[in-house]
Amino acid sequence: MFVLPPPPRYPNGQLYTGAPGGALLETNNILKHPTGPEYQLVVGEGTYHLRDDLLLATPPPHPSDAPQPNNNPLATTVAPATAGTKLSTVVLSSRKPPSHNLFRTITGQSTRSNNIQSIQEETQSPKSDAGSISNGFGSSAYYNGTPSFGDSNPALAPLPVKGKKKDERSKPKNNIVKSNSSFVSRVIPHETIAKRLADHAPEGVYAFANVNRAFMWLDLASPENKTENLTKVLFTKAHATCHDVNKHTQSSAHMDLVLGFNTGDIIWYEPISQKYARLNKNGMINNSPVTSLWWLPNKENYFLASHANGDLVVYDKEKEDADFVPEDASPTEIGNGTTPKPPFRVKKSVHSRNQRTNPVAVWHCRPGKITCTAFSPDAVHLAIVTDTGVLTILDYISERVVFSTRSYYGGFNTTTWSPDGRYVLTGGQDDLVSIWSFAEQAIVARCVGHESWVRDVKFDPWRCDERNYRFGSVGDDCRLLLWDFSVGMLGRPKAMSLRPRGSVAGAPLNREKTTSTVKSSNASIVVEGASLEAEPEEVVQVAVQGKASVSTLPPVMSKIVDDHPVAWLGFEEGCIITSCDSAHIREWDRPKEGPQEDTASSAGASAA
Repeated sequence: MFVLPPPPRYPNGQLYTGAPGGALLETNNILKHPTGPEYQLVVGEGTYHLRDDLLLATPPPHPSDAPQPNNNPLATTVAPATAGTKLSTVVLSSRKPPSHNLFRTITGQSTRSNNIQSIQEETQSPKSDAGSISNGFGSSAYYNGTPSFGDSNPALAPLPVKGKKKDERSKPKNNIVKSNSSFVSRVIPHETIAKRLADHAPEGVYAFANVNRAFMWLDLASPENKTENLTKVLFTKAHATCHDVNKHTQSSAHMDLVLGFNTGDIIWYEPISQKYARLNKNGMINNSPVTSLWWLPNKENYFLASHANGDLVVYDKEKEDADFVPEDASPTEIGNGTTPKPPFRVKKSVHSRNQRTNPVAVWHCRPGKITCTAFSPDAVHLAIVTDTGVLTILDYISERVVFSTRSYYGGFNTTTWSPDGRYVLTGGQDDLVSIWSFAEQAIVARCVGHESWVRDVKFDPWRCDERNYRFGSVGDDCRLLLWDFSVGMLGRPKAMSLRPRGSVAGAPLNREKTTSTVKSSNASIVVEGASLEAEPEEVVQVAVQGKASVSTLPPVMSKIVDDHPVAWLGFEEGCIITSCDSAHIREWDRPKEGPQEDTASSAGASAA
């Protein structure tokens, strides 16, 4: 006979009954200002000081939450799967990370596919003139000349909306504060949120954070009110795993935000008006957990969700959902024992004429669970990593794989692009950060310094130029590591064949070219009964390199920055931000320019 588990309790043993002493009480965030050498990061440019340690109030499980399966046979408690505390930062000022040294000028003979110089060219070419980017990679003229997702499909052309002004942004229809949905448990907006928004400094940083079943909107620029949430939303029977803010539409009057859950549900949320809409409701399109969410570059309506089952789904925030049936070959034709399953499959193409409802497009990557995705700065390529240790570079506009490789061992947890699109970083279960050259389609170096799994890796755009790069990484070892590298320092990847100047199609000796099966063995794309035959694409697959054949890069700084595994890392103009699994958000002020640095404290921090 099956016996229901006991109801959840507070640590003091009282039930979630709503009675006095057992009511579901809201706790406050806690702000501290630790000082001392152990709260300093000593790097070549100076000393970073810990300014604030903000502990977010983690909500207890909801009374109706079902017990989650626990795979640890020695565990004494049962807890839902979580993704740690992840942040999205928003700065509403017009200032952007410096880019005048990040991109080279593109000549008239250059094309989009070969505008990134190879490592051989980098080591032999002089430094280009700063600021000469009028027609180069990263400029507005360059982006205006590149194809955009869905432009070739007339079924995706935006329809005029009656009564809507040209520059007016679309908002969801439902009020989340007054919602009677069983999915939303409680919403706690700030009493004077309108005044707080009006008094907010343009250069100040907003932050959105997901913590278990809570989602919080924070004002990190308000030292006296930093502990107060602008809005706190609590959910029922679901934990938030990821979110993203649309940089293309954000302003002081509007912000588009998408939030993904372990149930597969997605919420489109506009925090200023407190409106929301629910997509993929109850997993109508995909019922596996959402592992990452990103708005498509320079798009107002489209965002990409990666799911744990290996699916990548493009949604339109304003469209209704419908039961999804793959539009490609039948299941008996895909992986029926005679034909192997392709590593990349287009279940629904962006070229499909069936665009009345979501999804806009669906792709499937195998093998393994997708753990992270990242769009390239040129808004053409997508980096995808899985827990089986596979890195895939996808041209998502033409829906084809251009590059694939594997980790040294173990799975990948995170990936990102350099600000100029030349390099891709990966981190994962091999305790390494790997640097991959996109132009050479080969590994450049392995970064050794972590003592456990790498959880997040980001470039610092404020300390990058056209030849020198700074990036950071955090992981389960509770450490923050900072790294510097340049092409001249690393040289060309070992075991690489010579290749023509400016070539991107050539391959090193240790790589293999294979034919990519897109959607099916004949690489056809079905559009409402019409078959658009496409030539099979060549995919570069890079074999795993041994330790002796790859350069090793040590960190320039390694420091334990928390008592718990660090899940997220962000770089802002004035600080570095870290967050851990236990909801600690720490802001590390950058060194002040000039001789104000305290050399004595720096020496003490270095000794520590």
